[in-house]
Amino acid sequence: MRLTDQFGYEITLEDKEALAAWTSTVNAFLAHGATTAGHLQDALERDPDFALGHGARGLFCLLLARRELYEAAEDAWKTAVTAARTRPVTPREAVVIAALRAWLDGWPSHSADLLDEALAKTPRDALLVKLSQAIRFILGDANGMRASIERVMPDYDEEHPSYGFVLGCRSFALEETGSYREAEAVGRRGLEFCSNDAWGLHAVAHVHDMTGRSEEGIGWLESRPDGWAHCNNFGYHVWWHLALMYLDRGEIDKVLDLYDRKIRQDHTDDFRDISNGTSLLMRLELEGVNVGGRWEELAALSDRRAEDGCNVFADLHYLLALLSGGRRMGTERLIADLRRRTKEEGDLQRISTEAGLPAAMGLEQYRKGNYASAFTMLSSAREAMPTIGGSHAQRDVFERMTIDAAIRAGLAEDAEKLLKDRTSKRGGLDRFAEQRLEVCDRMQRASLVMQNERLRATPA
Repeated sequence: MRLTDQFGYEITLEDKEALAAWTSTVNAFLAHGATTAGHLQDALERDPDFALGHGARGLFCLLLARRELYEAAEDAWKTAVTAARTRPVTPREAVVIAALRAWLDGWPSHSADLLDEALAKTPRDALLVKLSQAIRFILGDANGMRASIERVMPDYDEEHPSYGFVLGCRSFALEETGSYREAEAVGRRGLEFCSNDAWGLHAVAHVHDMTGRSEEGIGWLESRPDGWAHCNNFGYHVWWHLALMYLDRGEIDKVLDLYDRKIRQDHTDDFRDISNGTSLLMRLELEGVNVGGRWEELAALSDRRAEDGCNVFADLHYLLALLSGGRRMGTERLIADLRRRTKEEGDLQRISTEAGLPAAMGLEQYRKGNYASAFTMLSSAREAMPTIGGSHAQRDVFERMTIDAAIRAGLAEDAEKLLKDRTSKRGGLDRFAEQRLEVCDRMQRASLVMQNERLRATPA
């Protein structure tokens, strides 16, 4: 006998307490809750043959992009397969196990496709929705995120227990594909149903950032301090968004305070936490701020992760820390590992080849002060950079460095072109762009003066 889950679908569980623990797992995962792992452990202890639970555990491990967790994910897949043989599962549950296998084989894009195929038959399964969104997010597939969520939205209504969370997913997908006004409205609407939807809360913050409305963004986040208090490490990321808004206002002391007290209050080595830290310190340095010894902590942690090789987005942020912290050997190991991956099969091969390696070389040249070379290399990776994953806001640190490299190399026209393209995509002018456009204008006017024959000295 099978039970029915909160979404109205059969689930291969017979113990109601195990089902309750699984429901709590799903709800916590949707909310980016710190209790997710505990609830899942409870469900698996109550029913060790719960194949779907093991499959989900494996995917959760892979989402963390830590090399040591790949072995745990492989074990989770083996356990799930054995459990499914012992007690046959539904097609929906089998897809989760198959998606885990596809990712382990190096094709997370196939994993997302499998989940979307399952959603065509079970669209009201918000767990599958969130898993598909999460995988496509780490692949930088914004259009795929939007297409996936739009296909299932007709099956959701206010009576669905996860309606608010699904609206939060839609809000973020809309924002990442440039529909800022609709994204903000949908995100705000979602929070009316699930006030603990940190993803939807942060989607609206993204809109404020992308449209140059930092003051409104500060008000949005600071008026909802409980909106991410329940979170796992995602909470640090929300604080990071608040720091970005203060940076846009030029309030450097506030940014540094948030960095020390919130963003890096716990010296974790989760790649998402390190990316928060490295990208914020780099932004500060681009504004001429001396960040003191803060790079060293991030560099030491990144040195241990230099050969993880799980996620190019993580690699480039580790590299920023290694370069800024003067870790030459760690830098060499990471770039060598990126180069190795360009020769392997799977999604990482393409991402490493088209974006990862050229961007890494560009970052290295930037730190060496070879700005013309840095600009050339970073520019060559620019169109492919979304494939490294993350959001527009997260990847913007590399965009800023490309622009800064152009300015430092005396390439005012190239810098201006990038700034205008960046502003067009963002939907609004921010402080960074305003200041650099002024610099480019001064550089170009100076160049015209230098080229004016009438101003040249003539022989006596």
